[in-house]
Amino acid sequence: MLETTITAAVVLAFVFFTVASGVRIVPQGEEWIVQRLGKYHDTLLPGLRFIIPYFDTVSYKVTTKDIILDVQEQEVITRDNAVIMVNAIAFIKVTDPVKAVYGVENFAEAIRNMIMTTLRSIVGEMELDQALSSRDMIKTRLKAGVADEALDWGLTVKSVEIQDIKPSPSMQKAMELQASAERERKAMVTKAEGEKQSMILTAEARLESAKRDAAAQIMLAEASSQAITKITSAFGENELPMFYLLGEKYITSLTKLAESPNAKLVLLPADLQNTLRGLFQKIQKP
Repeated sequence: MLETTITAAVVLAFVFFTVASGVRIVPQGEEWIVQRLGKYHDTLLPGLRFIIPYFDTVSYKVTTKDIILDVQEQEVITRDNAVIMVNAIAFIKVTDPVKAVYGVENFAEAIRNMIMTTLRSIVGEMELDQALSSRDMIKTRLKAGVADEALDWGLTVKSVEIQDIKPSPSMQKAMELQASAERERKAMVTKAEGEKQSMILTAEARLESAKRDAAAQIMLAEASSQAITKITSAFGENELPMFYLLGEKYITSLTKLAESPNAKLVLLPADLQNTLRGLFQKIQKP
Protein backbone atom coordinates (compact mmCIF):
# COMPACT_ATOMS: atom_id res chain seq x y z
CA MET A 1 0.00 0.00 0.00
CA LEU A 2 2.79 2.40 0.92
CA GLU A 3 4.72 1.57 -2.21
CA THR A 4 1.60 2.23 -4.32
CA THR A 5 1.09 5.58 -2.66
CA ILE A 6 4.72 6.59 -3.26
CA THR A 7 4.51 5.49 -6.88
CA ALA A 8 1.32 7.46 -7.40
CA ALA A 9 2.86 10.54 -5.81
CA VAL A 10 5.90 10.27 -8.04
CA VAL A 11 3.72 9.83 -11.11
CA LEU A 12 1.59 12.83 -10.15
CA ALA A 13 4.69 14.94 -9.51
CA PHE A 14 6.08 13.90 -12.87
CA VAL A 15 2.82 14.71 -14.64
CA PHE A 16 2.58 18.06 -12.87
CA PHE A 17 6.17 18.94 -13.74
CA THR A 18 5.63 17.85 -17.34
CA VAL A 19 2.47 19.90 -17.73
CA ALA A 20 4.14 22.88 -16.07
CA SER A 21 7.08 22.54 -18.42
CA GLY A 22 4.75 22.73 -21.41
CA VAL A 23 3.00 25.91 -20.29
CA ARG A 24 4.60 29.27 -20.98
CA ILE A 25 3.35 32.78 -20.29
CA VAL A 26 5.07 35.25 -22.59
CA PRO A 27 5.00 38.85 -21.26
CA GLN A 28 3.99 41.78 -23.42
CA GLY A 29 6.94 43.29 -25.26
CA GLU A 30 8.78 40.00 -25.74
CA GLU A 31 8.83 37.12 -28.22
CA TRP A 32 10.36 33.76 -27.39
CA ILE A 33 12.20 31.51 -29.81
CA VAL A 34 11.40 27.79 -29.42
CA GLN A 35 13.77 25.09 -30.65
CA ARG A 36 12.73 21.48 -31.05
CA LEU A 37 15.57 19.04 -30.72
CA GLY A 38 18.08 21.83 -31.39
CA LYS A 39 16.34 23.26 -34.44
CA TYR A 40 14.16 26.34 -34.74
CA HIS A 41 10.52 25.39 -34.40
CA ASP A 42 8.30 28.32 -33.45
CA THR A 43 8.08 31.87 -32.10
CA LEU A 44 5.91 32.37 -29.04
CA LEU A 45 3.97 35.63 -29.03
CA PRO A 46 2.82 37.38 -25.81
CA GLY A 47 0.19 35.51 -23.85
CA LEU A 48 -0.43 31.91 -22.70
CA ARG A 49 1.45 29.47 -24.91
CA PHE A 50 2.13 25.72 -24.90
CA ILE A 51 5.12 23.68 -25.95
CA ILE A 52 5.96 20.02 -25.92
CA PRO A 53 7.99 19.22 -22.82
CA TYR A 54 11.40 17.59 -23.25
CA PHE A 55 11.32 18.15 -27.00
CA ASP A 56 10.81 21.90 -27.14
CA THR A 57 12.97 24.45 -25.34
CA VAL A 58 12.82 28.21 -25.13
CA SER A 59 16.25 29.15 -26.46
CA TYR A 60 15.99 32.96 -26.77
CA LYS A 61 13.84 35.66 -25.24
CA VAL A 62 13.85 38.68 -27.54
CA THR A 63 12.45 42.07 -26.59
CA THR A 64 10.28 43.80 -29.17
CA LYS A 65 10.46 47.19 -27.46
CA ASP A 66 12.69 49.97 -28.74
CA ILE A 67 16.30 49.35 -27.76
CA ILE A 68 18.59 52.24 -26.89
CA LEU A 69 22.19 51.69 -27.98
CA ASP A 70 24.83 54.05 -26.64
CA VAL A 71 27.68 54.30 -29.15
CA GLN A 72 30.77 55.17 -27.16
CA GLU A 73 32.95 58.18 -27.94
CA GLN A 74 35.68 57.54 -30.50
CA GLU A 75 38.42 59.48 -32.27
CA VAL A 76 37.82 60.18 -35.94
CA ILE A 77 40.29 61.71 -38.39
CA THR A 78 38.83 64.13 -40.92
CA ARG A 79 39.99 64.59 -44.51
CA ASP A 80 42.26 67.48 -43.50
CA ASN A 81 43.90 65.30 -40.80
CA ALA A 82 42.11 66.89 -37.85
CA VAL A 83 41.20 64.65 -34.90
CA ILE A 84 37.67 65.02 -33.52
CA MET A 85 35.71 63.15 -30.86
CA VAL A 86 32.31 61.75 -31.86
CA ASN A 87 29.69 59.72 -30.01
CA ALA A 88 26.14 58.79 -30.91
CA ILE A 89 23.00 57.09 -29.70
CA ALA A 90 20.80 54.74 -31.76
CA PHE A 91 17.20 53.61 -31.34
CA ILE A 92 16.50 50.21 -32.89
CA LYS A 93 13.66 47.72 -32.83
CA VAL A 94 13.62 43.97 -33.43
CA THR A 95 11.12 43.29 -36.22
CA ASP A 96 12.16 39.70 -37.00
CA PRO A 97 13.30 37.81 -33.89
CA VAL A 98 14.39 34.77 -35.92
CA LYS A 99 16.87 36.79 -38.00
CA ALA A 100 17.97 38.70 -34.91
CA VAL A 101 19.01 35.56 -33.02
CA TYR A 102 20.19 33.38 -35.91
CA GLY A 103 21.55 36.00 -38.30
CA VAL A 104 24.22 37.42 -35.98
CA GLU A 105 25.82 36.40 -32.72
CA ASN A 106 24.91 39.56 -30.77
CA PHE A 107 22.70 41.92 -32.72
CA ALA A 108 23.09 44.83 -30.27
CA GLU A 109 26.89 44.70 -30.37
CA ALA A 110 26.83 44.13 -34.13
CA ILE A 111 24.72 47.21 -34.87
CA ARG A 112 26.80 49.29 -32.42
CA ASN A 113 30.03 48.39 -34.24
CA MET A 114 28.35 48.97 -37.59
CA ILE A 115 27.38 52.49 -36.51
CA MET A 116 30.90 53.23 -35.26
CA THR A 117 32.50 52.03 -38.51
CA THR A 118 30.04 53.92 -40.72
CA LEU A 119 30.45 57.07 -38.63
CA ARG A 120 34.24 56.99 -39.07
CA SER A 121 33.80 56.54 -42.81
CA ILE A 122 31.37 59.47 -43.16
CA VAL A 123 33.34 61.94 -41.05
CA GLY A 124 36.60 60.87 -42.69
CA GLU A 125 35.30 62.25 -46.00
CA MET A 126 34.69 65.74 -44.54
CA GLU A 127 36.80 68.74 -43.70
CA LEU A 128 36.96 69.76 -40.03
CA ASP A 129 34.68 72.79 -40.33
CA GLN A 130 32.14 70.82 -42.37
CA ALA A 131 32.10 67.95 -39.87
CA LEU A 132 31.54 70.26 -36.91
CA SER A 133 28.61 72.03 -38.59
CA SER A 134 26.85 69.14 -40.38
CA ARG A 135 25.22 67.08 -37.66
CA ASP A 136 21.95 66.61 -39.54
CA MET A 137 23.71 65.47 -42.71
CA ILE A 138 25.90 63.04 -40.76
CA LYS A 139 22.85 61.67 -38.96
CA THR A 140 20.95 61.14 -42.23
CA ARG A 141 23.85 59.42 -43.96
CA LEU A 142 24.58 57.31 -40.89
CA LYS A 143 21.02 56.01 -40.64
CA ALA A 144 20.92 55.22 -44.36
CA GLY A 145 24.31 53.49 -44.16
CA VAL A 146 23.30 50.99 -41.45
CA ALA A 147 19.62 50.51 -42.32
CA ASP A 148 20.13 47.87 -45.06
CA GLU A 149 22.49 45.77 -42.96
CA ALA A 150 20.15 46.05 -40.00
CA LEU A 151 17.26 44.64 -42.08
CA ASP A 152 19.31 41.52 -42.80
CA TRP A 153 19.56 41.03 -39.04
CA GLY A 154 15.83 41.55 -38.48
CA LEU A 155 16.30 45.03 -37.06
CA THR A 156 14.85 48.44 -37.88
CA VAL A 157 16.96 51.52 -37.17
CA LYS A 158 14.36 54.06 -36.04
CA SER A 159 16.77 56.91 -35.37
CA VAL A 160 20.44 57.72 -34.96
CA GLU A 161 21.42 60.89 -33.13
CA ILE A 162 24.85 62.49 -32.87
CA GLN A 163 25.23 63.22 -29.17
CA ASP A 164 28.44 65.18 -29.36
CA ILE A 165 31.01 66.08 -31.98
CA LYS A 166 33.96 68.18 -30.93
CA PRO A 167 37.67 68.58 -31.60
CA SER A 168 40.11 66.55 -29.55
CA PRO A 169 41.79 68.40 -26.64
CA SER A 170 44.98 69.02 -28.64
CA MET A 171 43.02 70.12 -31.70
CA GLN A 172 40.81 72.35 -29.58
CA LYS A 173 43.88 74.08 -28.15
CA ALA A 174 45.27 74.61 -31.66
CA MET A 175 41.93 76.05 -32.81
CA GLU A 176 41.86 78.44 -29.86
CA LEU A 177 45.36 79.68 -30.72
CA GLN A 178 44.34 80.07 -34.35
CA ALA A 179 41.20 81.98 -33.38
CA SER A 180 43.21 84.24 -31.06
CA ALA A 181 45.72 84.97 -33.83
CA GLU A 182 42.89 85.73 -36.23
CA ARG A 183 41.30 88.14 -33.76
CA GLU A 184 44.63 89.90 -33.26
CA ARG A 185 45.12 90.16 -37.02
CA LYS A 186 41.67 91.69 -37.46
CA ALA A 187 42.33 94.12 -34.61
CA MET A 188 45.61 95.22 -36.22
CA VAL A 189 43.93 95.63 -39.61
CA THR A 190 41.14 97.65 -38.03
CA LYS A 191 43.63 99.82 -36.18
CA ALA A 192 45.68 100.38 -39.34
CA GLU A 193 42.55 101.27 -41.28
CA GLY A 194 41.57 103.72 -38.55
CA GLU A 195 45.00 105.35 -38.54
CA LYS A 196 44.97 105.56 -42.33
CA GLN A 197 41.54 107.19 -42.32
CA SER A 198 42.66 109.58 -39.57
CA MET A 199 45.74 110.60 -41.56
CA ILE A 200 43.63 111.13 -44.66
CA LEU A 201 41.14 113.29 -42.77
CA THR A 202 43.97 115.27 -41.14
CA ALA A 203 45.62 115.88 -44.51
CA GLU A 204 42.30 116.93 -46.00
CA ALA A 205 41.75 119.27 -43.06
CA ARG A 206 45.21 120.83 -43.53
CA LEU A 207 44.56 121.22 -47.24
CA GLU A 208 41.21 122.86 -46.63
CA SER A 209 42.74 125.13 -43.98
CA ALA A 210 45.55 126.15 -46.36
CA LYS A 211 43.01 126.87 -49.07
CA ARG A 212 40.96 128.99 -46.72
CA ASP A 213 44.07 130.84 -45.42
CA ALA A 214 45.13 131.58 -48.99
CA ALA A 215 41.65 132.77 -49.84
CA ALA A 216 41.60 135.00 -46.74
CA GLN A 217 45.00 136.48 -47.62
CA ILE A 218 43.83 137.16 -51.15
CA MET A 219 40.68 138.82 -49.81
CA LEU A 220 42.75 140.93 -47.37
CA ALA A 221 45.14 141.95 -50.14
CA GLU A 222 42.24 142.89 -52.38
CA ALA A 223 40.63 144.86 -49.52
CA SER A 224 43.91 146.65 -48.82
CA SER A 225 44.34 147.41 -52.49
CA GLN A 226 40.86 148.82 -52.70
CA ALA A 227 41.40 150.89 -49.51
CA ILE A 228 44.66 152.32 -50.86
CA THR A 229 42.99 153.11 -54.14
CA LYS A 230 40.12 154.92 -52.42
CA ILE A 231 42.49 156.85 -50.12
CA THR A 232 44.66 157.87 -53.07
CA SER A 233 41.66 159.02 -55.06
CA ALA A 234 40.31 160.92 -52.05
CA PHE A 235 43.54 162.75 -51.18
CA GLY A 236 44.79 163.36 -54.65
CA GLU A 237 48.07 165.32 -54.55
CA ASN A 238 47.47 166.69 -51.02
CA GLU A 239 49.67 164.60 -48.67
CA LEU A 240 48.63 166.34 -45.45
CA PRO A 241 45.58 164.19 -44.60
CA MET A 242 47.61 161.05 -45.26
CA PHE A 243 50.38 162.17 -42.87
CA TYR A 244 47.78 163.04 -40.31
CA LEU A 245 46.20 159.56 -40.50
CA LEU A 246 49.59 157.88 -40.27
CA GLY A 247 50.49 159.94 -37.20
CA GLU A 248 47.20 159.07 -35.56
CA LYS A 249 47.75 155.35 -36.20
CA TYR A 250 51.29 155.67 -34.89
CA ILE A 251 50.21 157.24 -31.60
CA THR A 252 47.31 154.79 -31.18
CA SER A 253 49.69 151.82 -31.58
CA LEU A 254 52.04 153.19 -28.93
CA THR A 255 49.10 153.74 -26.54
CA LYS A 256 47.91 150.12 -26.92
CA LEU A 257 51.43 148.85 -26.41
CA ALA A 258 51.76 150.85 -23.16
CA GLU A 259 48.39 149.61 -21.85
CA SER A 260 49.17 145.95 -22.45
CA PRO A 261 49.28 143.93 -19.14
CA ASN A 262 52.30 142.00 -20.39
CA ALA A 263 54.33 145.15 -21.16
CA LYS A 264 56.87 145.79 -18.38
CA LEU A 265 58.99 148.20 -20.42
CA VAL A 266 57.99 150.39 -23.36
CA LEU A 267 60.71 151.54 -25.75
CA LEU A 268 59.97 154.66 -27.76
CA PRO A 269 61.67 155.25 -31.09
CA ALA A 270 64.57 157.73 -30.95
CA ASP A 271 63.12 159.79 -33.77
CA LEU A 272 59.67 160.10 -32.21
CA GLN A 273 60.08 163.84 -31.52
CA ASN A 274 61.44 164.58 -34.97
CA THR A 275 58.61 162.60 -36.49
CA LEU A 276 55.95 164.50 -34.56
CA ARG A 277 57.68 167.83 -35.22
CA GLY A 278 57.80 167.18 -38.92
CA LEU A 279 54.18 166.09 -38.90
CA PHE A 280 52.98 169.26 -37.14
CA GLN A 281 55.12 171.44 -39.35
CA LYS A 282 53.40 169.97 -42.36
CA ILE A 283 50.03 170.61 -40.75
CA GLN A 284 50.88 174.28 -39.93
CA LYS A 285 52.01 175.05 -43.43
CA PRO A 286 49.31 176.89 -45.41
